[in-house]
Amino acid sequence: MIRKLEHKTRYLQIAFNYDARLVKQILPTIDFSDRILIEAGTPYIKREGMNGVRLIRRHWPGHVVADIKTVDGALDEVDMVHAAGATAVTVLGNSPTETLNLFIDRCDRLGMISMIDTLGVKDPLKVMMQLDHPPDVVVLHKGRDEESTAGKLIQYRHVKRVRSKFDTMISAAGGVGIKEARSAIFNGANIVVANLVHPSDPWKGISTSSNVAAMAQEFLTTIE
Repeated sequence: MIRKLEHKTRYLQIAFNYDARLVKQILPTIDFSDRILIEAGTPYIKREGMNGVRLIRRHWPGHVVADIKTVDGALDEVDMVHAAGATAVTVLGNSPTETLNLFIDRCDRLGMISMIDTLGVKDPLKVMMQLDHPPDVVVLHKGRDEESTAGKLIQYRHVKRVRSKFDTMISAAGGVGIKEARSAIFNGANIVVANLVHPSDPWKGISTSSNVAAMAQEFLTTIE
């Protein structure tokens, strides 16, 4: 049985954004830890579909995050990734309030972890205040297209604001390496999201040419 996330524990979420070949190559090398969540990233799901989520589930016995960033049709999309083996799923925070409420309720009913991704959201607390119930996780996200913008940072100022009203976990995503992971935890995040990145790509994360299993352990030690 997969353990529920605990607020006092610090987690590493490793995101696969390329293709099934990379999942087959790298995922089996990562030592299992209940502090590691494996993400089927948005580009990966667009390439591989629900079979890509099923592939990750076959190789990982712990939490699997389907980063589908739902914007509408919440019930069908949550059901879809649940059937494929995901235990957590994302919705965009700038989706209609009706979508957010349906999304959270469906996740609750299915025992899934609901994650609101605040990419492009100026005030996460304002979004939260409109909901019937809070999500399990609020993702403070700097998008990959924003990584090259000088001075663009993950907005940790929202951590205390959200936590002043809601007992929800905070995830930090976007351009996260070891240094950024340490900063995320210092600023109150429960989960840090590290993308697997090809050396030829400009983004920060865990290089696919590195010893990913060793890097995962280094992240876990850093954020503990």
